[in-house]
Amino acid sequence: MKKHVKRQLLRMKVYLIFDAFKRTKYLVKNKVFYSVGNNFFFQPRKIPSEPKLIKFGNNVTVASNVTFITHDIVHQILNNLEIGIWFEYNVGPISIGNNVFIGSNTTILPNVKVGNNVVIGAGSLITKDIPDGSVVAGNPAKIITTFDKYLEKRIEQNKNIINSDNIDEIWTRFENKEV
Repeated sequence: MKKHVKRQLLRMKVYLIFDAFKRTKYLVKNKVFYSVGNNFFFQPRKIPSEPKLIKFGNNVTVASNVTFITHDIVHQILNNLEIGIWFEYNVGPISIGNNVFIGSNTTILPNVKVGNNVVIGAGSLITKDIPDGSVVAGNPAKIITTFDKYLEKRIEQNKNIINSDNIDEIWTRFENKEV
C-alpha cells in the first residue's frame, strides 16, 4: 500500500477515536510523531500533514483544535507565475519542550521551538520561538507573564476552588462573582 494511502487511513482512524486518552495512546503506540516524551496528552482529532516533523517533550498537554502547520503550499501558486524559477515544497519542524500546555484553537507555524515550562493561551498564533519559562497568548502570541508567576497565581486560585458536581452551586458561585 502506498505511503500516502496509509497516512490517510491513519488520519481517518485517529479522527474516529472519540476518547482523547485512547487517541493519545494510539498516536504514541504507532509512533505518529517524530518523538513523544512521558506524560503526553493530545486532544486534537486532526493529525498534521507531516507529523514526523513534530516532537514533544515530557509532560505536554495539547488541548482541542490545536493546529500544527509544518509546511506552506504557497509554492503551488508561485510555480504558476511562469517567471523561470521553480519553488519547492517548504517544510519545517516544530519542537515542543517539557512541561508545556497548548491551549485550544492555537496554531503553531513551521520552524518554531517552544521551550520548557511554557503555557500557551487559547487561540494563540505561534509564529516564532517561545523561550523557557514563558506564558504567551495572542495573535501573534506575546509573552504576558512568566511561568513562575503564573504558577504562583494558580496556587493561590486553587485555594478558593470548590470541587462540585452540583451544577446549581457552580452557577450560583458564578452569578455571585465568587469565581
